[in-house]
Amino acid sequence: MEQLGRRERKKAQTRQALADAALELFAARGYDQVSVKEVADAADVSVTTLFKYFPTKEALVFDLDEDVEAALVASVRDRAGKSVPQALREHLWQRMCERPTDPEISAFAQVVAQTPVLGEYADRMWRRHETALAHAIAAEVGAPEDDIRCAALARFALEAGQLAHRHGDNPDLLVPIFDLLENGWPY
Repeated sequence: MEQLGRRERKKAQTRQALADAALELFAARGYDQVSVKEVADAADVSVTTLFKYFPTKEALVFDLDEDVEAALVASVRDRAGKSVPQALREHLWQRMCERPTDPEISAFAQVVAQTPVLGEYADRMWRRHETALAHAIAAEVGAPEDDIRCAALARFALEAGQLAHRHGDNPDLLVPIFDLLENGWPY
């Protein structure tokens, strides 16, 4: 069992080294100016090894994709008596609060903003997260997996973070958005 633990740690270290090297190179020179081979070389692995961890060059930038989705779903499943909108608001609020203090998040955001192909990849990623979140919401409330209300809540919750970002990047902006989701239009 000890060897499995060590092997998994080595895999995680290699994956992290690749993601770190990619972000550093992309931030310094631009995504389109860096080859996959340069990323592999910077992480001291072969290109073949790189593609064992990341199926595409774009995936190198979004190395936390699965973690982000798992955390979204967990925020719904582990909400401890809170409503689904409350749990999602708290989860997104926490993530927004972490952004300004993390230089890697700033570098990541800059690389994505400057690279159209990464923006498109991010859109596809968020649609996958939206589907997973909608299914989790449906399971939690006993609705059919394809319930349009669950899909709408998932979509609007994910859009809330982007909307707050565009309007000043203040996590407190999530409060009125989620109040609307929870209580409906007050006017």
